[in-house]
Amino acid sequence: MTEGPVVSTPHGAVRGRYENGLAVFRGIPYGAPPFGPRRFRPPVPPDPWDGVRDAGAFGPTPPKPPYSEAFAQLLSDPVVPGDDILNLNVWTPEPGPGARLPVMVWIHGGALTRGSSAVPVYDGRSFARDGVVFVSLNYRLGVEGYGLFPDAPANPGLRDQLAALEWVRDAIAEFGGDPDRVTVFGESAGAISIGALLASPRAQGLFRRAALQSGPPEATERDKVRRLVRRMAARLKIPATAEAFATIDRAALAEAQAEAGRRASPVLGGPAFGIVVDGDLVPRDPLEALLEGGPARDVELLLGWTSEEYRLWLAPTGLLERIDRLGPVALAGAMARCRCGPEVPRGYRLAHPDASTGDLVGQLVTDFLLRVPLHRLADAHRAPSYVYEFAWPSNVPGLGACHALELGFVFDTADVPESAKLAGPGAPQSLAGEMHSAWVRFAVDGDPGWAVWDETHPVRVFGTGDPMVVHGPRDRELGLWEAEFAASEVAGPALPRPGVVPLSVVRRLRRSGGVRRV
Repeated sequence: MTEGPVVSTPHGAVRGRYENGLAVFRGIPYGAPPFGPRRFRPPVPPDPWDGVRDAGAFGPTPPKPPYSEAFAQLLSDPVVPGDDILNLNVWTPEPGPGARLPVMVWIHGGALTRGSSAVPVYDGRSFARDGVVFVSLNYRLGVEGYGLFPDAPANPGLRDQLAALEWVRDAIAEFGGDPDRVTVFGESAGAISIGALLASPRAQGLFRRAALQSGPPEATERDKVRRLVRRMAARLKIPATAEAFATIDRAALAEAQAEAGRRASPVLGGPAFGIVVDGDLVPRDPLEALLEGGPARDVELLLGWTSEEYRLWLAPTGLLERIDRLGPVALAGAMARCRCGPEVPRGYRLAHPDASTGDLVGQLVTDFLLRVPLHRLADAHRAPSYVYEFAWPSNVPGLGACHALELGFVFDTADVPESAKLAGPGAPQSLAGEMHSAWVRFAVDGDPGWAVWDETHPVRVFGTGDPMVVHGPRDRELGLWEAEFAASEVAGPALPRPGVVPLSVVRRLRRSGGVRRV
């Protein structure tokens, strides 16, 4: 305790640890425990403390249900008990106010219901090793962070993220960082969160650059969230109010949440927690705001996806094969999910004549939900944007280049056991070096190392073989959506809201065992 580095924060001094020549601080509070009278309320600063607070271990993680067995074999999600869940971590090569190093702030994914900054894949040592001050944070999840109630403000989990970024602005210089050179980056729900922050006037000036990995700017329909809250309330036999939910033990609430939402998925849709337009932090749909310029028009962007995002959602439970067996019925369900006519799946079949029905459905839904909005954002954004695709296939059979696979490569932690759960043995270290270095370059000077997005649509592909840039690799399929929107006379720049797979299709999948809890 007497040998670790000591740094002052706005709320008191903290003592970290030296690890391999880097200063590491874990579990620093940026907000007070959001329980008791603070439950379901916006975050408030933590109480100041006297003396030096130990920051040697990860802080408590937010309440959350565990992954199902199929997904727990692939995704790690540590649990640290305790109340001080609004905490963050800092890795820095040079603590002290004189360094002014670039800063990268990581917002984890997990469908806004799972995950934390304690996941070993998110270790910040490689970023600090390469001259970046790295910050990762926890925020409220599930109903605690994104439940919608008549008697409480919306989006408390997103408000937590805003509070953490304000802490970075106020405190990071003491850790060697430059508050004017902050890059915020996140994957899946973390990227969706960043999309909302990009479009929020209240977040302006808190970051200079942003990287959105496998998650578009979007807002969830309020009724979709309300339906999930009502399901939980019915199961718990309480009113659907924040006052009533606050009386329920957090573990029991997480269990009820898991049961109420167990059949929702990115492919099938259904009630789910998400960021909603609240007229305050999120004044309007984030994608609409960003396509029209919005307050973040000068923020440099790094945007991308994996080649086979859908395989993480469909392969572990055998749903991919069951979709194959349903054939035309599954395609009809995908059309309903994406609210498109038959010309779109017909065009996908012409572009990919040898693809299975499961792969066709997966790519179609992925493009509609993810790639089309990110393409549109890159096209409309005023500041430089860079687009990538992660195409290296996992060594785990069936996963391919699936959702979240790129994380161990971005963090250069492909060697840790938790990365190998998803990547399998023998992940190429050279690819991790290439991808991690690109993210560091983007944080340092805004240029990850390939051509800026323009009308030729350059995409840096991280896959097997030599590094390469491909121009317009998804233009054929994505052009089908533009034609569909034009034919449907969709008003304004926003995408039509995705629908839900028809109940008849869901029932057939259930009978075959194809709908399971994540």
